[in-house]
Amino acid sequence: MQEFYYKQAENGTYAVVEYHGDKQAVTVPQDGVIVSILGDKLFAGHPEITSVTLPDSITDLGEFLFDGCDRLAQLTLPPGLRFLWGHTFARCGLEQIVLPDSLVSIPPFAFKDCKKLKRVVCGAGMKQIHAWAFSGCDALKEVVCGPNVTISPRAFDQRP
Repeated sequence: MQEFYYKQAENGTYAVVEYHGDKQAVTVPQDGVIVSILGDKLFAGHPEITSVTLPDSITDLGEFLFDGCDRLAQLTLPPGLRFLWGHTFARCGLEQIVLPDSLVSIPPFAFKDCKKLKRVVCGAGMKQIHAWAFSGCDALKEVVCGPNVTISPRAFDQRP
């Protein structure tokens, strides 16, 4: 079972604001509308999720979106993604992630306590990685990004 609930955004696109389901593989449908935002805590508390397929129209990923999805292993981010909000991937099970060229910054605590995260590849548009972006990512071995990216000296610190 998978049920998604939508709310229209100011720009006429839609945000997915609620999810009810028990599937391991989740596909976010568009249901005849353009979905641009995945709301806060949408998949939080769903440890059964192992993969998520997102529509290309997604531009924003909300706070605590994948919080506690510790079995999440497969996620391809849409090419037009522009914003991650705080704690987007907190405590999820990703081992590696490729960020699209359209994403310009990684906010504080975006990957907080992702204990399995080993590798992050930043897209060509990346400009800044903020303090505490990778706080608690004990297994992180490699962050690949271009030479013009400003990385906070506290990006890997454990706490503020």
